[in-house]
Amino acid sequence: MALAEMGIERDKATIFSGIGCSGKTSHFINTYGVHTLHGRVLTFAQGGKLANPEMTVVAVGGDGDGLGIGAGHFVAAGRRNVDMTYIIFDNGVYGLTKGQASPTLKLGEKTKSLPSPNTNYNVNPIGLAVASGFTFVARGYSYDVRHLKDLIIKAVRHKGLSFLDVLQPCPTYNDINTRDWYAGVDLAEESMERHARIYKLEDTHFDYSVHYDDETEVNEKISQAMIKSLEWGNKIPIGIFYQNEIISEYSTRLTDKIPNYLENPPSKQKISENGLPTTDVSSILDSLRV
Repeated sequence: MALAEMGIERDKATIFSGIGCSGKTSHFINTYGVHTLHGRVLTFAQGGKLANPEMTVVAVGGDGDGLGIGAGHFVAAGRRNVDMTYIIFDNGVYGLTKGQASPTLKLGEKTKSLPSPNTNYNVNPIGLAVASGFTFVARGYSYDVRHLKDLIIKAVRHKGLSFLDVLQPCPTYNDINTRDWYAGVDLAEESMERHARIYKLEDTHFDYSVHYDDETEVNEKISQAMIKSLEWGNKIPIGIFYQNEIISEYSTRLTDKIPNYLENPPSKQKISENGLPTTDVSSILDSLRV
């Protein structure tokens, strides 16, 4: 829905996916798709974007894929600020491998597939993204489709590295954070009217944007995003937590070193003709000869 509304042509977009239930996403959307390795989706996606800067690149993966084995790449990506979007489907469990606790499951929670309560403290995806340097950080909810679609559009249009954490109930293995739980069904008591746990930051007039190249303002916006990211339980915010388009994109940094990078990126360079390489690497080989 987001790509269609933006009018992005199918051959101008690529979906990179990791391993897990979310891995099939690259097969479900009628664009170019690359189904990559466990925890490595960001490395493939960044490479694709750097090779072809004109391509709209969206990486997708589960919370176990991106914040477990892929956590190191998650942090490293924030330092580069490549102009692409990373979406994590966050359900608190490793769904494909029968429901083990993922990095986002809270300490002490016991889902139906766990023999005992979770013994590890959880990762805060929003806080980690802000601290790592992502310049657009947001959270959506899978059952609010229109709001989620709008967030994806804003993430893709952002000039820099975007992160979108999507709260997504797992109907098979996570029997705690269900659709009814997010709707606040368990909060209904005789003395208290039921209310949904989910609320939208934009309804509170939350100002997430960095407007000036000012360290004080940047630190204030980072601090408030961190504080909001800690809200959980009876009130869970969704929407944009932080946005900073003042920080330079990685392509700009490359252009400072390689002036013709955007005009002649790797995807446009001729590497072979009639089955033979067009690049002469003999001088390099000579320099390595012992």
